[in-house]
Amino acid sequence: MSKAEKHANIPTPHIAAKYGDFAPTVLMPGDPLRSKFIAEHFLEDPLLVNNVRGVNGYTGTYKGKRVSVMASGMGQPAIGIYSYELFNFYGVENIIRVGSCGSFDKDLHVRDIILAQGACTNGNYAKQYNLPGTFCPIADFGLLKRAAELCEEAGVHYKVGNIFSSDMFYDDANSGMQWAKMGVLGVEMESAALYCNAARAGKKALCICTVSDSFLHPEENTTAEERETSFTAMMKIALELA
Repeated sequence: MSKAEKHANIPTPHIAAKYGDFAPTVLMPGDPLRSKFIAEHFLEDPLLVNNVRGVNGYTGTYKGKRVSVMASGMGQPAIGIYSYELFNFYGVENIIRVGSCGSFDKDLHVRDIILAQGACTNGNYAKQYNLPGTFCPIADFGLLKRAAELCEEAGVHYKVGNIFSSDMFYDDANSGMQWAKMGVLGVEMESAALYCNAARAGKKALCICTVSDSFLHPEENTTAEERETSFTAMMKIALELA
């Protein structure tokens, strides 16, 4: 697609920004209020560039570098839409998901971090590519390697591995722990679609998730307000990546 064709699609059905309003790297939490929190507490001179459907998108600077943050909403269809439009129409090169997840791993506690090297899923997002097999959605290695280094430098407890992107929050089969048998570290709802879109667009993506809930340590689970405002270690790591 030529630059003219890309610009012809702006504004998109879901983003009201102009071309150039987004920085090359976008941090993408699920929660619009977490997007607002990051912009107001970490970015200098944040400018609201999108608010369609209340999905807050901001661009400002962090340590002199231009950075954007915009929410994705919940689930693979939602992040699939926003990341597709950012990658394909707005010239964004890197999307770093900064989300929350549930942990299956006994060594991961609330506020620990998962760097999602790959994303398993029970969803059908990759079916659109008509591949003769099963596509494995994975992170960009450069972003992943640097994120691990930043966790080490910050003294943050983290693990690198597979995450499970579920299409269901309320899962009648209660299948989460079946994924744990395969070494999957935790569950969330977006990463697989983000990694698919990045691969298809030739762009880069990484999912950094803070453990908000644990299947093995339920007494530690966080509130909605804590998920919105207290996962600052993850936010700082993502901003340093940007």
